[in-house]
Amino acid sequence: MSYLDKSALRLVGTRPIRPDGVDKVTGRANFGADMTMPGMLWGRIKRSPHAHARIVSIDAEKALALPGVKAVVTRADFPDIPPDKRVIGAAPHNLWDLSRNCMALGKALYEGHAVAAVAATSPAIAEQALDLIEVQYEVLPHVMDVEAAMAPDAPLLHDNVFTAGVEPKPTKPSNITKMVRFAKGDVEAGFKEADLIIERRYTTKPVHQGYIEPHACLVSVAADGQCTIFSSSQGQFMVRAYTSRICGADIASIRAIPAEIGGGFGGKTIIYLEPLAYMLSKKSGRPVKMVMSREEVFRATGPTSGAVVEVKLGAKKDGHITAARTVLKYQAGAFPGSPVQQGCICSLAVYDLPNAETIGYDVLCNRAKVAAYRAPGAPIGSFAVESCVDELARELKIDPLKLREINGAKEGTKATHGPTWVNIGYQKTLEAAKASEHLKTPLGPNQGRGIASGYWHNAGGESSAACHINEDGTVTVTEGHPDIGGSRASMALMVAEVLGVPFESVRPVVGDTTAIGFSASTGGSRVTFAGGMAVTQAAEKVVGELKKRAAVIWDISPEAVEWKDGKVYPAGPNAGSFEPLSLAEIASKAARTGGPISAEVQINAQGQGPGFTTHICDVEVDRETGYVKILRYTAIQDVGRAIHPSYVEGQMQGGVAQGIGWALNEEYVYDKEGRLENPGFLDYRVPVASDMPMIDTILIEVPNPRHPFGARGCGEVPIVPPMAAVANAIADATGIRLRDLPMSPPKLRAALDAEQPRLAAE
Repeated sequence: MSYLDKSALRLVGTRPIRPDGVDKVTGRANFGADMTMPGMLWGRIKRSPHAHARIVSIDAEKALALPGVKAVVTRADFPDIPPDKRVIGAAPHNLWDLSRNCMALGKALYEGHAVAAVAATSPAIAEQALDLIEVQYEVLPHVMDVEAAMAPDAPLLHDNVFTAGVEPKPTKPSNITKMVRFAKGDVEAGFKEADLIIERRYTTKPVHQGYIEPHACLVSVAADGQCTIFSSSQGQFMVRAYTSRICGADIASIRAIPAEIGGGFGGKTIIYLEPLAYMLSKKSGRPVKMVMSREEVFRATGPTSGAVVEVKLGAKKDGHITAARTVLKYQAGAFPGSPVQQGCICSLAVYDLPNAETIGYDVLCNRAKVAAYRAPGAPIGSFAVESCVDELARELKIDPLKLREINGAKEGTKATHGPTWVNIGYQKTLEAAKASEHLKTPLGPNQGRGIASGYWHNAGGESSAACHINEDGTVTVTEGHPDIGGSRASMALMVAEVLGVPFESVRPVVGDTTAIGFSASTGGSRVTFAGGMAVTQAAEKVVGELKKRAAVIWDISPEAVEWKDGKVYPAGPNAGSFEPLSLAEIASKAARTGGPISAEVQINAQGQGPGFTTHICDVEVDRETGYVKILRYTAIQDVGRAIHPSYVEGQMQGGVAQGIGWALNEEYVYDKEGRLENPGFLDYRVPVASDMPMIDTILIEVPNPRHPFGARGCGEVPIVPPMAAVANAIADATGIRLRDLPMSPPKLRAALDAEQPRLAAE
């Protein structure tokens, strides 16, 4: 059934109080580090101090002799993973690489790589034991930067990695794990048609997701092998699957319970601690709790890639882009798997290009393995392309917004990576930008305005849901996705809409791996789309059952019963004359009409809705210090249908805030030995409230016909344009184009200082 007519909706599109809000503001909610068990031990990890080193030996005898130490594990305690089990179906991670990232095998591949773990009766004893574990290393040459790692003579991280995606297949190992390519038309012919060609090079640094809550888990392995895992993650089924396979356990023996999550942004879609805690618990016979310090989070968990992106654009004098070529080089960290493919796809997706080619390289280096970060890969590629489009607009003396209107994707556009766009709202975001009060506001001295657009494909996938009618007519809806972006509220709204009951009558629950069918992780902006389809279908099945129960009560055919506004009615005069029955009245008679009323649904949702956005940013530059103040920011986004508009606005504002941090301050800083110098929020500068203006949002609703309520994913799209929007605004304010992130005060001040002699000479 479709609920696309907004005027017919009672609840979807309203802004009720979040169901989990009271527990969180009163401190009652249980997060990853809050759980305790009787007899619990504390786990700690011994980490490599070297960026690249062969592990010669590990001696744990002194640590085991320390009173209070109950177990020590090294790689030798983990089962080998057979070659045919090293890749889990369509899962996003190579299991062999993930296992070696959790615990080093043979070599430490980055500073912070786990080499041993200990469980003790107190955190202090566990820390003391780490110092007693003796590890001998043979330090090896390391490589940190993406282009240095691509060089033929670069130190190799793995001698069994050969570049995939190139022909003929290489015979020599390389740090380049794969090449991806998408193309459309004839690029060389397109450049020959151009009146103007520009080529630029842009760079970004690794940045961390910056979630407030560090990784944490509590794992208990019983004597019979049954295991319970309580942890902070973006997917309890992911935790169960990866832990079972890395530790050699049956999936059915593990119950994974999702804690509340204090932020993830993609960084908790993989695991680091759970297999170590599992092996320590198995070895000691006691529950083991592990909580990362903030320093460990920075040193050993995935940031996103640093990258080099080369862009070449050709255009006619009237602004039509005739050809585009991009080359994206992304750091993967110590194991393959950077989001370079998404970078290639997303960076050109907002444009209708007759001729285009994009090539991407996934490159190993001696850094922590990258993890997803909110629209993984897309912000990096889009920073380069959207900056270059702005430079092209200035060369052509065409308004940057007008240039995007001329070349923007529309209905029927065939994207460079293959799909033909239908039912998209990109041009509507440009129209809204053009009509906005923001764009009409004049600027003052040293102020500038930047425009940038962005795209994220969003996702579907596997989701399960159950809808149970309680004896008093209230409703419990159980789904399998940890709530990161407000999914409890959106699920409850959709179920309440279908059943015709008050929002407050629906209790949304995130089930553990024994309480609900398999559900893929929360990520990819997929939960409101795929999970929403599942809960809607479950609620619709319940409506069908309620009609059957009313038919039993009235002794008529179920086809003669209709459901409307939370009650059953006879479908017409021929069906008989009966007083309407409410859901509560039917529920009270459930035992006499067939038993409990509930429904479960399992789906593999397809046909997700692509998301497009356009951002406007105003800045003021202090030429004395290089400080950039964000004066005003407006994010305009096609959200399909805003199920809970406050949550949607919050997602947009959060993405903007993270993108501004990425643009202006955030970066990993390493010394010459490959050691991270800023592993904490004192030296790794994320935006705080005083750095930000009130972020304005404009919601464009082009309903997605593939979803019953018209929803698209909305959580990842808003982080895609901010870096380019800020860069374009700085260029507008100063006349200086910064192409390397972050655009921090020292860099901008140096560029301003360098500009003075040139202007004087002219």
